[in-house]
Amino acid sequence: MRDVSEASGVSEMTVSRVLRNRGDVSVATRERVLEAARSLGYVPNKIAGALASQRVNLVGVIIPSLSNMVFPEVLAGISDTLEDTGLQPVVGVTNYSPEREETVIYEMLSWRPSGMIVAGLEHTEAARAMLAQAGIPIVEIMDIDGDAVDSAVGISHRRAGRQMAEAIIAAGYRRIAFLGTMMPHDHRARKRLQGFEEALAKAGLELADREFYSGGSALLKGREMTETVLKRSPDIDFLYFSNDMIGAGGLLYCLAQGIDVPGKIGLAGFNGVELLDGLPRRLATMDACRLEIGRRAAEIIAGKHEGTIGGEVIELFPILQPGDTIRSV
Repeated sequence: MRDVSEASGVSEMTVSRVLRNRGDVSVATRERVLEAARSLGYVPNKIAGALASQRVNLVGVIIPSLSNMVFPEVLAGISDTLEDTGLQPVVGVTNYSPEREETVIYEMLSWRPSGMIVAGLEHTEAARAMLAQAGIPIVEIMDIDGDAVDSAVGISHRRAGRQMAEAIIAAGYRRIAFLGTMMPHDHRARKRLQGFEEALAKAGLELADREFYSGGSALLKGREMTETVLKRSPDIDFLYFSNDMIGAGGLLYCLAQGIDVPGKIGLAGFNGVELLDGLPRRLATMDACRLEIGRRAAEIIAGKHEGTIGGEVIELFPILQPGDTIRSV
């Protein structure tokens, strides 16, 4: 800091104010200090400041996967909202493992972050206790079907499942199968399936078949699972996939086999992933409000939200996109 002071011709106190973005400093002086810091390669020691405040300007963000195309968009919403707040998101990945999540939460909290954003409402007892005792804003995202530790931002996956089932039934499909990956660890897919089966039961129907895979999602896996189900149950007339990626694989399999989509077989996924817009047919899906979830969660952490901070549940509502793979009613 002394070197920056000498290079910019201002006091160390002024350098401190500029680098901490505190106090009244003229634009010209601020630019002079920042230019001197850049030219010297100076990086402030925030650990020293954290020793006094007991907090660092980090926001822990814990997600189950980086390969799943859903979560980068959530991270974009968080990052964009925190950009001008002085808070910096730091990401931890759990690979859908509750034990791994517990370890990541422990490590994140040991750095005394200013807030935590965690995907999902299901945690180990120890992880939940750590979050509850952290003394910082905690926002659980993606899901509102359950009890939040503090605040929650997301959609009702049970309602989303019911809504999709109602659309499928209204289109005249009756022999319906469910195909899911990361089962049973993907709690949100499990809740969509619960809502889906509730709506089927209300209409006097039940799933004709189901196929689960404990690994991740991929086009190839979607093709393989679709082939397995259709060979086992050739009278199936609708395939409901836990996500768009395996749904796209299923669609490609059906088209390659010359199956009439959506006449003979209808298909639907979940998430509204734009990357799949180039498929020969637009897969029916639901937008999971990913970007908005990230933004709203970050607003709570940064104190930008207009409501009472803490203990609030913000529900967003996904829109069903029928695409080209559900028959028109």
